[in-house]
Amino acid sequence: MTDDKATKIVVHADERIAQINPNIYGHFAEHLGSCIYDGIWVGTESSIPNESGIRIDVVEALKKIKVPVLRWPGGCFADTYHWKDGIGPRGKRPVRPNIWWGGEENNNFGTHEFLQFCDMIGAEPYICANVGSSTPQEMMEWLEYLNYEGDTTLTRLRAKNGHREAWGFRLLGIGNESWGCGGNMTPQYYANEFARFATFANYPGSFFLVKIASGANSDDYDWTRRFFETISGRACGCKQSRLPLLRGFAFHYYCGTAGTATKFNEAQWYELLEKAMRIEEILVRHRLIMDDYDPQRRIELICDEWGTWHPSESSNPAKKLQQQSTMRDAMVAAISLDIFNRNADKVTMANIAQMINVLQSMILTDGPKMVITPTYHVYEMYAAHQAGASIPVRIKTTKISTKNKTLDAVMGSCSLKGNKLTLSIVNIDPKKYADVDVEIRGAGESSLTRWRVLTGDIHGCNTFDDPDTITPVDKPATDRKLLLDPASINVLTYELGNS
Repeated sequence: MTDDKATKIVVHADERIAQINPNIYGHFAEHLGSCIYDGIWVGTESSIPNESGIRIDVVEALKKIKVPVLRWPGGCFADTYHWKDGIGPRGKRPVRPNIWWGGEENNNFGTHEFLQFCDMIGAEPYICANVGSSTPQEMMEWLEYLNYEGDTTLTRLRAKNGHREAWGFRLLGIGNESWGCGGNMTPQYYANEFARFATFANYPGSFFLVKIASGANSDDYDWTRRFFETISGRACGCKQSRLPLLRGFAFHYYCGTAGTATKFNEAQWYELLEKAMRIEEILVRHRLIMDDYDPQRRIELICDEWGTWHPSESSNPAKKLQQQSTMRDAMVAAISLDIFNRNADKVTMANIAQMINVLQSMILTDGPKMVITPTYHVYEMYAAHQAGASIPVRIKTTKISTKNKTLDAVMGSCSLKGNKLTLSIVNIDPKKYADVDVEIRGAGESSLTRWRVLTGDIHGCNTFDDPDTITPVDKPATDRKLLLDPASINVLTYELGNS
């Protein structure tokens, strides 16, 4: 059954937007719920197969999606985290209350464990320093412990704890959500705090640190404007600009929910997808404000927390932020990643929240059991876009009228590496097929070599008992005409005659 109006996709293979930074496919792991404990860390005495306490099944699954970067330890948790609590013999580490997410933090998973985990999955570490309840001195000492190559008390301690060589860690977040849980600061106050901390994020050889500021909440454009007015010196008419201290500016956007994770109707399917699409306008407007102060775009725009956040369906307080991932969440992931791909000239990193067991996760665990989610499959399918050149795609498609807006039925993004072109396209209509014609311009001869699709009932999810309900399948590779399934995420690979 085909729709009577075909979708026309034109790929301009001879044009470039920008290179897609692999960090757009980044992840986030915070100390809440069972993201860290039971999700990543089970301890060396666990019967669950592990390497130095880190779950092997989780590591093997994450390696397949080519995780480029992992943000840690938060989140709100970061602004109460004191790094010395998480080093040394685990039996002697202090136990602290987790004031944000409840329960106690035993600090079994600290600096060494996190960096080992990053090494095991092949991810670059992105560490968020405590600004809200700490000092520049504590941050300086952590940086010395992490990166300094000389012979000091802290580097000797690092060696004593099992890591003689410096890690050479590069990505440093200075505070988190400073407008809220990070201290309820004004943008002007935080700009001054950022400059103070960034000044002392320094030691011999530290020039390579990428210092990232805590940016706005969602569409709070006034926060962005006032932060940059202050840090640039415009607000006070000062000649001194502190912009050179800044290498990244990170906003957050949760598209929220419509219904619950698993209980929603068709109208709520569209409602959530519409909310997900808003991230494009939000990132474009933040970048426009930044361009007024940074027209050369030396400062990177980052979205280091994003995703769905559904009301809890569990009566267990420890699992209040653990949610099932359905085909709807997978569609949110695909739409968002396509937006980041299309705006590769504006955004350089994005970290989905969160990696395991919490919010829009890649993996769910329960003791020895593990299952990968539909969102995981999107990341695996879209990995081919990483580091490709973002290519303009023009799509003329049918429209879907919702309560609040008219939406395109088909949307997507495209990238090019050598002579391999990757086209990702989604059909958001949960009932109708989409008849699609693809035209690739500026590339000479081209042929479709692979077509993978993720689809299923919009409420479909993977469980421990039925782990393959939503899983990618290959379709026969046709030349130009495509018939997209309802509620489907499609990744097509083309070989080009020239590039």
